[in-house]
Amino acid sequence: MFRKIKRYIRDPYHEIGYDMLWKHPNWMSDKWYLKALWKRTFGYELDLKHPKTFNEKLQWLKLYDRRPEYTIMVDKYRAKQWVAERVGEEYIIPTLAVYQSVDEIDLDKLPNQFVLKCNHDSGNVVICRDKSTFDLEAAKQKLAAALRKDYYLKWREWPYKNVKRCVFAEEYLKGFSGTEVADYKFFCFDGSVKAMFVATERFSDEVKFDFYDSSFNHLDICQIHPMSGRTIQKPAGFEDMKDIASRLSKGFPHIRVDMYEVEGRIYCGEITLYHHAGFEPFHPNRWDAVFGDWIDLPLD
Repeated sequence: MFRKIKRYIRDPYHEIGYDMLWKHPNWMSDKWYLKALWKRTFGYELDLKHPKTFNEKLQWLKLYDRRPEYTIMVDKYRAKQWVAERVGEEYIIPTLAVYQSVDEIDLDKLPNQFVLKCNHDSGNVVICRDKSTFDLEAAKQKLAAALRKDYYLKWREWPYKNVKRCVFAEEYLKGFSGTEVADYKFFCFDGSVKAMFVATERFSDEVKFDFYDSSFNHLDICQIHPMSGRTIQKPAGFEDMKDIASRLSKGFPHIRVDMYEVEGRIYCGEITLYHHAGFEPFHPNRWDAVFGDWIDLPLD
């Protein structure tokens, strides 16, 4: 017990804070929680007074940049209107239906092919390619579990706290195979696109990430997932994608804009405010500082 007290006095965020992360997360302020989680993840103190790296600055943005529109931007359903008002409806995937609970899903009112999503989380996507073989009960179980998930609590991405949760059905994009369509993710800084990465093999056992600069030159960055090890062709609409991302990000210190290109058409998939919640190291580590330099914070 005496040793625990000594460790707490020396390093309170690490010793007591981490223990409370999982046992009593609701009792902790966002600031204390993020400091404790940061120390446990990276092994050193989170500097909120003089943040320098990309990951540090994302934590600062979570705590001190709290614009009401962020709740709309992270809402995958309501963000569509936000995107349409800024760049045009032609860049959003049409919505087929919206459900407050999974029990409202009516296959008879949906086309043979469609996509089901929750508006507040990541990864829980259900794709129907043929209603005659579609397992609706399995889909309901997956989506119901996703609806119960508190996406704010683990990483303290506060905009999710006020998202009114729902399930919605989207149009199944013609030509979308579910395995080969790449996801183009643009890092934007107040209207300027600085870098991006291409996510491929997204429905396989191992997603691949390949990073590029704003001219589509490959970068030596590895984060979470391995590089594909193959040459990825620059999409035909690359410059249009950059223009869309630039327009959407104007006025914001940093957002990530995710897009698809399907049969010559560009679609905006979603807006991400905190890339990997700001808790994923870059390899090589120097890129954390490079990306951090691109975020301009109103610091004293």
